[in-house]
Amino acid sequence: MLSSDEIRRRFLDFFAANAHRVVRSSSLVPESDPTLLFANAGMNQFKDVFLGREKRDYVRAASAQKCVRAGGKHNDLDNVGRTARHHTFFEMLGNFSFGDYFKQEAIVFAWDLLTREFGLPKERLQVTVFKGDQGLPRDDEAHRIWTKHARRGILELGAKDNFWAMGETGPCGPCSEIHFFLGDDLPCFEEQSGRRCRGVECDCDRWMEIWNLVFMQYDRDDSGRLAPLPAPCIDTGMGLERITAVVQGKRSNFDTDLFAPLLIAVGRRAGKERGRNIEDDVSMRVISDHLRATTFLVCDGVMPGNEGRGYVLRKIMRRAMRHGKNLGIDAPFLGELTGEVARLMSSAYPELLTHADSVAHIVTLEEERFGSTLKQAISAFDDVCARSREGQRVNGAGAFRLYDTYGLPLDFIEELALERGLDVDRDGFERELAAQRGRARSSSKLGPATGDPRYLALLDDLGRTEFVGYDRISLDQTRIMAVLKQDETAQRIGAGESCEIVLDRTPFYAESGGQVGDIGVVSADGSTAEIVDCTQPVPGLFIHHAHVTHGSFAPGMIVSAEVAADRRLSIMRHHTATHLLHQALRETLGPHVKQAGSLVTPERLRFDFNHYGPIDPRELRLIESRVNEQILRDVPVMTHDMRREEALSDGALAFFGDKYGERVRVVEVPGFSKEFCGGTHVRRTGEIGLLLVTGEQGIAAGTRRIEALAGKAAVSRSQQDASIILALTTASKIDRASLAEEQARLREQLKAALREIDRLKLKLATGASTVAAEFRKQHNGLEVLYWLPKHEGLDRKTHASVIDDFRNRNRDQQYVVASSTSDGSSVIVAVANGLKDRAPAPQIMKRLGLRGGGRAEFAQGGGIDPSRLDALFTSVPSIVEELLGTAAINVKSG
Repeated sequence: MLSSDEIRRRFLDFFAANAHRVVRSSSLVPESDPTLLFANAGMNQFKDVFLGREKRDYVRAASAQKCVRAGGKHNDLDNVGRTARHHTFFEMLGNFSFGDYFKQEAIVFAWDLLTREFGLPKERLQVTVFKGDQGLPRDDEAHRIWTKHARRGILELGAKDNFWAMGETGPCGPCSEIHFFLGDDLPCFEEQSGRRCRGVECDCDRWMEIWNLVFMQYDRDDSGRLAPLPAPCIDTGMGLERITAVVQGKRSNFDTDLFAPLLIAVGRRAGKERGRNIEDDVSMRVISDHLRATTFLVCDGVMPGNEGRGYVLRKIMRRAMRHGKNLGIDAPFLGELTGEVARLMSSAYPELLTHADSVAHIVTLEEERFGSTLKQAISAFDDVCARSREGQRVNGAGAFRLYDTYGLPLDFIEELALERGLDVDRDGFERELAAQRGRARSSSKLGPATGDPRYLALLDDLGRTEFVGYDRISLDQTRIMAVLKQDETAQRIGAGESCEIVLDRTPFYAESGGQVGDIGVVSADGSTAEIVDCTQPVPGLFIHHAHVTHGSFAPGMIVSAEVAADRRLSIMRHHTATHLLHQALRETLGPHVKQAGSLVTPERLRFDFNHYGPIDPRELRLIESRVNEQILRDVPVMTHDMRREEALSDGALAFFGDKYGERVRVVEVPGFSKEFCGGTHVRRTGEIGLLLVTGEQGIAAGTRRIEALAGKAAVSRSQQDASIILALTTASKIDRASLAEEQARLREQLKAALREIDRLKLKLATGASTVAAEFRKQHNGLEVLYWLPKHEGLDRKTHASVIDDFRNRNRDQQYVVASSTSDGSSVIVAVANGLKDRAPAPQIMKRLGLRGGGRAEFAQGGGIDPSRLDALFTSVPSIVEELLGTAAINVKSG
C-alpha cells in the first residue's frame, strides 16, 4: 500500500517526467495578494501568470500546495470531524499549463496517473463534463476526448458544478470532474427517504470527487460576454487527503496515514480509544485536523490574534481546545502535540522540524491565554443572558457574539444555557453565522488585475523603465518618455509647475518593499527639476515626482538624472542593517521570527516581525551586538540573480509584502544573512558604521516592532546620549554606572513626597478651614444634610477622595453633596443610599446642566466655567425638592 508521502512523490514525479517544472508550495500567507486570507488552491501562486501579468521560464508546472479553508459553503468549521472529508488544512496536488497543452493532454495525464500509476479500477471512475448552461456552450471537446477513456459513461452537469471562474470578470472556462465510487453499502439519505441515490450529484458518501480539471479558455468582460483566450490554460486540483483515502482503500480521510498517527496521539493524551464513543471520535478527529492547520499556520508566521488571519487561527485553536475539554483534557495539550504533526509531515515540509520548538511554545501560550479568556466568556454569557433573553431563550445574535468574540462553540453555549434552564435560538445563530460566511466569501474572492488604469495604459504604451540604480546614482543621458500633470499627459511643463516624469532609464529607486523612493535632480541645458519622490504605481513603471525650478521639460528630451548621494547612502546603510537585524532576531529568538513589515528611510529603520512576547532588554542588547559584529567584519554584501526555486532551496528568506517573479534578486552577507530583496544596499557591511536599537514594542497580537538607527544617524544619537549622561553625572556627582540606581531612588522619593502632598491636601480639604456651605433642610419630616463645598488645588482623584471621606463620616445621614474644584475641572454630585432611587446623582447633575455620569449614588463631570459655580449650587436644594416631590422647609443653616 502506498503511503501518503509516496502518493505525493509519485504525483510530482509523474508530471516532472512529462516536462513539468515541479514548484514548491507557496506559504499559506499569500504573497502580496490582499484578495486572499490564506492560500486555498494550487493556482494561487500562479494567479499573475494566468492573468498575463507575469512571465516565467516554464509553461508547465506541478505542485503540492498547502491550503487552508476555514469557512464557506464546503468548508464549514462545524462539519470538520463529523464528515469523512471536511478539513481546515489540506494539500492540493495540481498540474498547470500556461498556454501550452490543453484538454487532450490534461485528460490523458489525469487518466494515466489514476489508472496506471495509482492502479485505480477504471469502472469505478465517473467523469463529468459541462453540459452547457446559462447561455454558455456545451464542452463538446472534453466530451469527445473522454469517450475514448471513460468506462462508466460521461455525466453532463451544469454551471454550478462544471464551470469555473477566477472572479466576476477575467479568465474562466468549463471543467471536468473525476469521481471515485466507494460502494453501495455506504448509507444514502436519499434512499432512506424513499428516493433513489443521485450518484455524484448526491450528498452521500458513496461517490467522492477526487480531481477537478479546469479548462480556462474564455475571458469574461464586464458585460458578461465571453471571448476566447489567446492562450488557453489548464488548472487542475486533486486533494491529497482524498486520493490517499482512495489509494489506501479507506472510507474516511481520517483513516489514512495522514491522520491515524495523530488520532492515536490525541487518544493517548486523553486516555481514550477510537471507536468506543461517537462524540469522543468526533472530538479526536476535530483535534487532529485542527492540529495540522495550527502547526502549519504558525510555522508560516501566522500568530493568534483578534483580526484577519490571526483571528481565524485563534478560532481554529479554541475549537480544538474545547474538544480537548470534551475528552477530559483540562491542561494545555495542543502545543505538545504539534510536534507529532512536524514529525509526520517533515519529509515533505522539513521546515516544520526547524520551527517545532517555537511553534509548540506559541501554541501553548495561546492555550494558557484561553484558560483566562474562558472565565471572561462565562461572565460574558451571563451578561448576554441578561440582555439577549427572549423568554427562556438566548437569542441568536447574543449567542453568535459569544461564538464570534470568545470562540465558544455553539454546543458549549447550549450547555451553559441548559445549566441555567434556558435554550438557544439555533436558527437565529445560523442566520448570523451565514451572514458572516457571506462576508468572508466576498472578501476572499480572487479579484481582477489591479492598478490605476491610467498607469497600466502608460506601461503598455511606453514599456518598462530600465532601473540602473544598483550600480550607479547618475546618468548623463536618458530620455523623457512622458510628462504628466493632473492625471493628463502634457506636451511641456515650465518653471514653477509640478509634474510626473517617466524616463526610459533611471538611477532613481522607486518606493518598494519598505524602502522609500530616491530624490535628486533631472536637468538639461537651462532646465532643472527637483525630484521629490519616485514611485512605482504599477510594476515596471517608474514615476518621478518633479518640481520644475528652471526652464521646461517635454517628452523626447534627453536629460541627465542624478540621485541625492548622501541620502541614498543613508538609505542603503539602513536597508542592509535591516537584513542583519532580521537574521540576528532569528538567531536570538528563534526561526519562527518572520518579517511582518518594514520601513527604511535615510533617518531610521523600522522592522515588524512575528514573535509571541516582549524582548528582554538583555536579548535586545545581544541582538544589537550581533548586528554590530557583522558590521565590524566588513565583509562584501553580495547580490545574485537566481531562479526563485533555486534561491529558496539555497536558504534565502522571502520578505513580507513583496511580489516575486520567477527570477529573483538575492542579497547575501556571506556566512550570516541571505534574503530576497530588490532594494539598494552598501557594498560592504563596514559601510554601515554602527547600528543602535532605539526601541521595541508590541503593535498587535503576536507582532513586535523594533526601531533602530544606522550610520551617521546612529553616531549622532550615541553622541547625544553621551552628552546627556555626562550632564547627569556632572549634576548628580555620581559615576555613570550608578545613574540607573540613583534615578530609581529619586523616583521612589518623589512618589513618597507626592503621596504625602495628597495626604495633606485631603486633610486640609476635609478640615474646618474648607470653604463650604453646609446646611440642613426638611422635606415633610425628612431631614436632608446638604454640603456644597468648593475646593482649591485638588486634582480629580483627590477631589473624589474628599467626597468619599464625607460619605463615610455621614453614613447614617440622608445627605446630598454638590462639590467642585475651584477651577471647575471636576464636579461631583453624591447622594445617600436612602435618596438615590428618588433623587439619583446623575439626574441632579443633568438638571444642573452639567455633563457627566456615574452611578445612582455618585456622579462625576467637569469642564464648567468657575464663575457659574455658586449660582448653580444654590439651585441644588430646589432640584432635590422637585425630585422628591415635596415642599422643603428650611430648618437650620450653618
